[in-house]
Amino acid sequence: MAVRKQAPTRKAVREKTARKQTARKPARARKRLEPRRDLRGLAGADVLLEADHPLRVELEREVERAGGTAVGAYREPLSGKPMLLAVLPRQAVEPTPFQRDLSPTHTKRLAARIEESGSFLDPLIVVRSPDGKFWTPNGRHRLAAAKVLGLRSVTALISADEDLAFRILALNTEKAHNLKDRSLEVIRMARELAARSARARESDYAAQFEEPALLTLGAVYERQKRFAGSAYFPMLRRVDRFSEKGTLRKSLGQRAGWGARLLQIDERVKQIVDELKQRGFRSPYLRNFVVARINPVRFVRAGRGESGPPLPIGSALTRMTAGARNFDAGSVRQQDLALVAALSSSE
Repeated sequence: MAVRKQAPTRKAVREKTARKQTARKPARARKRLEPRRDLRGLAGADVLLEADHPLRVELEREVERAGGTAVGAYREPLSGKPMLLAVLPRQAVEPTPFQRDLSPTHTKRLAARIEESGSFLDPLIVVRSPDGKFWTPNGRHRLAAAKVLGLRSVTALISADEDLAFRILALNTEKAHNLKDRSLEVIRMARELAARSARARESDYAAQFEEPALLTLGAVYERQKRFAGSAYFPMLRRVDRFSEKGTLRKSLGQRAGWGARLLQIDERVKQIVDELKQRGFRSPYLRNFVVARINPVRFVRAGRGESGPPLPIGSALTRMTAGARNFDAGSVRQQDLALVAALSSSE
């Protein structure tokens, strides 16, 4: 005789629905954009900049000396700082020396799109360089595209805030940064700042550098452009922190040492990958699998409220070196690699 399943009561249905709604609430809250209640910045009439404002006059003179023409000026609505809209000779503008490397493919594609639109509509952000020239911290590819198109002049928004060149990295949406681009730009920026200020500390520029791991990877990419940084980035993010002791120049020297150790570890990882291939393993995730296996903090969970690293980066690299040295390729099973592939493809 079959037992008839009892239908849930109305109370049980209501409680189950309430549980589901509670579980979904945080996800909805994360997606919702909450505008600030207190309004910030300048109103329309407040952005007007006086014709005799000292910074405006100074910038206009520099534009004229460069062979350009000032078109107008205003106060930037968020900060209230003066900005000058100008047309500059293309040769008068240079990319910042710490900017990422130029991509010829992207430059040609961008030039073709500008040609199709018939207008150069996106002004370059420009600041003054220490030697009196004009730098663009986020317009390298647009500037190169203007050269490909044979443009005499480019439109520019000129800021008197020279430090903007070091803060604009996170706003660069002209071409999406990959990990190598970001790391190289950050390490070059750090070297420029170290040269400008002998007493500067690494932690003074945490906002500009975004993440300490980018500095370490940048030191690696300077020596080995084909380094597989994405395999090591998760580990570095756990253990790397900005230095608050010593000068920025000294910190960069220390990061160069960490970078050299990562390259040594990677040489052993390459050997392990070759051993696995000889055993018949074929997967694009072999390197990620090996690096994950020798990651000394992969099973270490941070406690609630803890912001410090689970291990100092030096100790983590020491353990990682030992893990790579003692790695037994013969113990790897096919299902181990399949799990890594599944996790990587779902990210």
